[in-house]
Amino acid sequence: MAKRGKKLTEAQKLVDPVKSYSYEEAVELAKKTNTANFDATVEVAFRLGIDVKKNDQQIRGAVVLPNGTGKTQSVLVFAKGEKAKEAEAAGADFVGDADLIEKIQGGWFGFDVVVATPDMMGEVGKIGRVLGPKGLMPNPKTGTVTFDVTKAVEEIKAGKVEYRADSSGIVHAPIGKVSFDTDKLVENFMTMFDTLLKARPAAVKGRYMKSVHVTTTMGPAVKVDPFTAVPKEK
Repeated sequence: MAKRGKKLTEAQKLVDPVKSYSYEEAVELAKKTNTANFDATVEVAFRLGIDVKKNDQQIRGAVVLPNGTGKTQSVLVFAKGEKAKEAEAAGADFVGDADLIEKIQGGWFGFDVVVATPDMMGEVGKIGRVLGPKGLMPNPKTGTVTFDVTKAVEEIKAGKVEYRADSSGIVHAPIGKVSFDTDKLVENFMTMFDTLLKARPAAVKGRYMKSVHVTTTMGPAVKVDPFTAVPKEK
């Protein structure tokens, strides 16, 4: 652990703690200061000027990153009949109904994302208490409750990212891997950035995009000037 701490300390010396970098500079610096000996994930954190206690200021949704995340997610689909066949044809890793519900109730969680057709939600609700805390409960806002299971599965496999503001009003999201070319990470960053700008609740007053940071799994946070890509907020 001491060796890892030393590496992080050295990496932090490369980051000016009072400077706000352009998004291109921030991505480059995050890659440069990565301390992991594996292909670490590059992440962004957006601190938003929202009051998460108010229903009209909730931020939640999903977006397909143009260059994916570098991780292939395993998808479980709750569906029956023709929709189950569609899910299998689309590349879903697990497809079923009561059998999968029983398996999950037994403690199995060998999947990353759950999709369900609307007619299955009554049954899926029975395991909401175990799926919910893990962020796995299907939700119409993220496109995971749908009859278009082909589209849902294909988008997830292509690099669909779900996002949600936490209790502090911060949205965390992966935008790729350290091994990605900088231009691909920047494109993913801008897609995520633009998505959150468009998701601004009408009820929000004052500055919405308060701060943005880019980091890697085991690297220091790099502060981004959010106005290097958009006009300044009034």
